[in-house]
Amino acid sequence: MTEKAANPNAPDLALAVLNAIQNPVIMVDGAGLMSFANWEAESFFGASAGYLARHNIASVIPFGSPLLTLIDQVRERRAPVSEYRVDLSSPRLGADKLVDLYVAPVTTDPGSVVVVIQERSMADKIDRQLTHRAAARSVTGLASMLAHEIKNPLSGIRGAAQLLETSVIDEDRALTRLICDETDRIVSLVDRMEVFSDERPVDRVPINIHSVLDHVKAVAKAGFARHIKITELYDPSLPPVYANRDQLVQVFLNLIKNAAEAVGDRDEGEIQLTTAYRPGIRLSVAGTREKISLPLEFCVHDNGPGVPADLVPHLFDPFITTKTNGSGLGLALVAKIIGGHGGIVECDSQANRTTFRVLMPASRGISEDDDFPKTKGHD
Repeated sequence: MTEKAANPNAPDLALAVLNAIQNPVIMVDGAGLMSFANWEAESFFGASAGYLARHNIASVIPFGSPLLTLIDQVRERRAPVSEYRVDLSSPRLGADKLVDLYVAPVTTDPGSVVVVIQERSMADKIDRQLTHRAAARSVTGLASMLAHEIKNPLSGIRGAAQLLETSVIDEDRALTRLICDETDRIVSLVDRMEVFSDERPVDRVPINIHSVLDHVKAVAKAGFARHIKITELYDPSLPPVYANRDQLVQVFLNLIKNAAEAVGDRDEGEIQLTTAYRPGIRLSVAGTREKISLPLEFCVHDNGPGVPADLVPHLFDPFITTKTNGSGLGLALVAKIIGGHGGIVECDSQANRTTFRVLMPASRGISEDDDFPKTKGHD
């Protein structure tokens, strides 16, 4: 009573704080009913707080879920318990619901527990980004070695083959021609890999991403995507991105070219370019206390057959490709460029819907607290 008198708005304030948390938070009473659910929990379970309050938690999570065991443990021990990478996937909640759980007792209400759910998506984004950067560094060292140790001997092999070509019979001339062609192909591959070893600082300025995407679209429609429908869904109020224009052009040309190859010659094939402002995504900078905000989201969607599920986690690693004659360096270079800009690139793929999503920081001087409306209708 004393506390309420000191702050009569305390319950309303506590409710506002819980609803402001970007993780699902629920309270489960002694009977198993979800007596409280914040806004994120309503979104996670796909039901209103009133509906959840009338149903036992066992009815809305997968049968035999470890969460039920954790709740029982917390009630018995009267101490908080955490568990990581718990799979809550179900037809009701959806696929890929891999979460971290924190369950704690409510001391003022015996038998009740609070459950905080941390979806693994953001943690996995950061893990994948670190993996992509490590892969890019490994290619950097490999590229430097190849440039010095392979290109010179290849030049000698090609020269010897050209000399042999003048003295061999016609039947063998095709073999010397093959030697020259294959050495040229290897040199071209090494030249492409040398891009990874370029660690010079990049000139960056505030860039209008829509001018970059419009330029890339024009290039694509004039060449490899001339017969493919390309649509846009842009947020016109998006702030500038702090980046190098030429490198962004290279990134999105690569992504759109991949999308065009995935769509192929299908009559209903389509590529969609979208931009949106997504506050709330922050990435820690190694070695500092600084956190970079990544509110700018740029996506390339296609309705091709999709990427095989076993390849998606490794798609940005070097030499990983689904193309018969691909080198597997294009997406690795995309990951290197975006990582060099302090951003994240990821792929979500299923049948008839593949999305390459680029998250990047806004231009310097733009705060995440600035009010930028979200794109309407963006998925």
